[in-house]
Amino acid sequence: MRLSRLTAFIGIATLSLSTGPAVAQSGLSFDAYLQLLIARARAEGVSEATIQRMTAGLEPNYRVIELDRSQPGTPTRSGFPALAPYIATHVDDARITGGRRAYASYQGRIRAIEQAYGVPGEIITAIWGHETAYGAVKGGFDLSQALATLAWEGRRRDLFATEWVDLMKVADKGYSRSDLKGSWAGAFGNPQFLPSVYLRLAADGDGDGRADIMNNGSDALASIANYFRDAGWRRGEPWGVRAYVPSGFDPSAYRTKITAPVCERVHERHSVYKTVAEWRALGVQPQRPLGDNVQATIFQPDGAGTPAWLLTSNYRVILEYNCSNYYAMSVGLLADEIAR
Repeated sequence: MRLSRLTAFIGIATLSLSTGPAVAQSGLSFDAYLQLLIARARAEGVSEATIQRMTAGLEPNYRVIELDRSQPGTPTRSGFPALAPYIATHVDDARITGGRRAYASYQGRIRAIEQAYGVPGEIITAIWGHETAYGAVKGGFDLSQALATLAWEGRRRDLFATEWVDLMKVADKGYSRSDLKGSWAGAFGNPQFLPSVYLRLAADGDGDGRADIMNNGSDALASIANYFRDAGWRRGEPWGVRAYVPSGFDPSAYRTKITAPVCERVHERHSVYKTVAEWRALGVQPQRPLGDNVQATIFQPDGAGTPAWLLTSNYRVILEYNCSNYYAMSVGLLADEIAR
């Protein structure tokens, strides 16, 4: 599963809240369940020293359970909020200025990362900006406590038990418990990776032999680039470009009839894929260079008379990071501003 944030699987039906259960769904106390997690971590090779320091004084965090249970349930089909207001607040002067500053600060590293992974520096910088405001807001939950609590509570036990054990493996690489803080749902570091994603895709961006996504910007940028390469980013192809749509053109007439296996409501808003040459023949004109043979989908999120885009398969790679058209569009547009 490719996820840094938990948005693709967090939208499960809301359950009633309580002040905190005495026992979890399994009937085990937290301490008893923690021993099961510890036994699994030992069996998977985690050192005793790491287990001891990562579990000392561990108690359940009922705020984490409350936050998990308060996530929205299945979305309604009553329409979509306009994109323009979201872009206005998420591609603002602060994020653009911060992105340009971060890009300039890491320019040498970014060039090397671009060469190694084939992902544009402005894209990985924009992800960094959206995830943690370029490292300023990484989350303050003790990850060992948060993940153990979610595993014990039991609603998604297999998922969070695995993430807790993987967190122990991350800690076993020499990271302190104070380093391993993040969101209530287990994402951490500058790129907000889950522990399982860290183990699979975290990369050393400065050649020091470590992939410290918590404290090292070069490692964070290389790790995001590695994530994008793994998700299928096509070197040399843009995420999308603004497009001119002729009067009377109705993108909905070309909407895809394929039901996506995940994030259905996100993908149902996109048209079928056609080559840019085929779109040109229908009167749709890209406003920046885009090869005639590139496959693209037309997206006009706010309806007739509003901006439209031709989106390439690289847009879908951004969706792998966070399956939301609002997120993906804001990342792409922020990247364009950073690159100006």
